[in-house]
Amino acid sequence: MHRRNFLGTAALAATALMLPIAGSRHALAATLPKRLLPPPLNPGDTVALVSPSAATDDPFDLQLAQEAMEALGFKVKVGPHLAARRGHLAGSDAERAGDLNAMFADKEVKAIICARGGSGAARLLPLLDYDLIRRNPKVLLGYSDITALHNALLSQAGLVSFHGPIGSGSWNRFNADQFRRVFFDRELMRYQNITDTGDELVQRRNRTVAITGGKAQGELVGGNLSVLVALAGSPYLPDFTGKILFLEDVSEAPYRIDRMFSTLKLMGALDRIAGLVFGECTDCDPGDGYGSLTLPQIFDDHIKPLKIPAYRGAMIGHIRQQFIVPVGGRVEMDADAGTFRLLEPVFQA
Repeated sequence: MHRRNFLGTAALAATALMLPIAGSRHALAATLPKRLLPPPLNPGDTVALVSPSAATDDPFDLQLAQEAMEALGFKVKVGPHLAARRGHLAGSDAERAGDLNAMFADKEVKAIICARGGSGAARLLPLLDYDLIRRNPKVLLGYSDITALHNALLSQAGLVSFHGPIGSGSWNRFNADQFRRVFFDRELMRYQNITDTGDELVQRRNRTVAITGGKAQGELVGGNLSVLVALAGSPYLPDFTGKILFLEDVSEAPYRIDRMFSTLKLMGALDRIAGLVFGECTDCDPGDGYGSLTLPQIFDDHIKPLKIPAYRGAMIGHIRQQFIVPVGGRVEMDADAGTFRLLEPVFQA
C-alpha cells in the first residue's frame, strides 16, 4: 500500500474510533448496555468465594474468608481454583475466568466475593461470558485489582457491582456494619467519614478536604487508579460522560499518580466527568528532598481547572475501615461536606 493511501486509511480509522466521543450522547447511549441491578441478598443465601487475581500466600487466609462470610450469615461455595497457583496468579487465566463464569451461572449462588486483589484480573476480561452475566446478574464484591472486573461488568453487561472489602481482608465492626446496611437493609446510603479524634485536640484521621466546592449528581465509576488507567484504550472502560469518578491507590509515588492523571486527561475522561471523589492514597508520600510534586499540587494541576465539585479523603481504598460503594450506582456528592449519597436503589425490587 502507498504511504499516502495508508495515511488516509489510518486517518479514517482514527476518525471512526473518535466518533463515539465526538458524537452526541444519544448516539453513544445507544451503544451502551442498559444498567442492570443485581437481586438483593439475604441472610442464609449462598455466596461464592473466588480468586480472580493473585494467589493467596497463606491458605489460612482463605479459611478466614470463608469463616467471615459464614459469620455474616451466609452459606459458602468455594470456587474450584480458589487456592490454585500459577506464578503470582491464582491459577491460569482460563481457570480463574471459568470460576467466575461458573458462579454467575450457578442458580444457587446469590453473590460472588473476591478473596483478594493483587494483579491479574484484567487478563480475564476477554474470557468472561457477558451474555451469561446479563442473564444472571448478581452481586460482585472486591476492590483494588478487582477494579478491572467492576469496569468490565459495567461497560459490557451494564451490571452494578460493589467496590469494598475482599474476603480475606479485615471484617472489623465498621466493614461488617457497612455490609449489612448495604446488602441486607438495602439503605440509600449516605457515605460520610466517621469522626475519630483519638487523643488529638482536632480531628486528623478520616478528614476530607474540598478541592473544589459544590454538589454534583451522576453514576459512580472508578476504583483503583492504576488498574483503571491500565484499561485505557480497551473496550472495558465505561463512558465517563456526566459520571462521578471515585479513585484510590496504594504505594504509588506522586510522579506516577501525576502520570496517571495525565493519562486520564489525554484520553478525555477528566473533561467529561461531573465530579470527583478521591479516597485514600496509602503510602503515596513524596520521597526525601524537593524532587517530587505533592498530591495536593497534582490535584491543583489536574482537577481544579475542571471547575467541578471534587474532594479528597473519603474512606475508600487500602484502609482498614472502608465504604462499600456501588459502581454504577447513582449518587449526589457534596464536596464541601465531604459526602456522597445514593439517589436510587442498587438492587432489583
